[in-house]
Amino acid sequence: MKKGDAEKIINLFKIAIWTGVLVYSACSLIHSFREKEKVRLILSDSAKSELSLSLLKKIKSCCKAALEEEGITEKAEVSLTTVTNGEIKELNAEYRGKNYVTDVLSFPMSEEDEFDVDPETGRVILGDIVISAERAREQAREYGHSFEREMCFLATHSMFHLLGYDHEISAEEEKIMFDKQERVLRRLGIYR
Repeated sequence: MKKGDAEKIINLFKIAIWTGVLVYSACSLIHSFREKEKVRLILSDSAKSELSLSLLKKIKSCCKAALEEEGITEKAEVSLTTVTNGEIKELNAEYRGKNYVTDVLSFPMSEEDEFDVDPETGRVILGDIVISAERAREQAREYGHSFEREMCFLATHSMFHLLGYDHEISAEEEKIMFDKQERVLRRLGIYR
């Protein structure tokens, strides 16, 4: 081996080591940032491919604001899935006994107002939000506002279901829940 070849190999090793250090630092920074997030949104593949990054950020802000509206300070985790009208109709029939298309379904992970906590992250596991993006687009057209506004409304609505509200119980419960939703959306500047 020539002297020049040995120096090239040493330089390549140095570059590889520095690259490894930079990748490790970036991963640590991302992990650290994720741990500081108030709400971790776990996305299905459909949500990742169907929703823009800016919309996902707004949905996450809605989830965080709903927690703040309730005075919840713990870090939380919520799963978000988007489906078609056909898929949500099947879920609605299976889990609620209602054989029609709906816009959003909420699957709380609480029992008697007690939530599980992920032992690895210490996050409260609130549950799952399933939104028919197809129905959200239809409703946005019907109500004359944006798809983004409709998705934020549905996510916020579902968050309050995950937190124990049920507008089908009584008119009073419905008013409380809907007032909270509107306060969250107004605070974030999301209007019809």
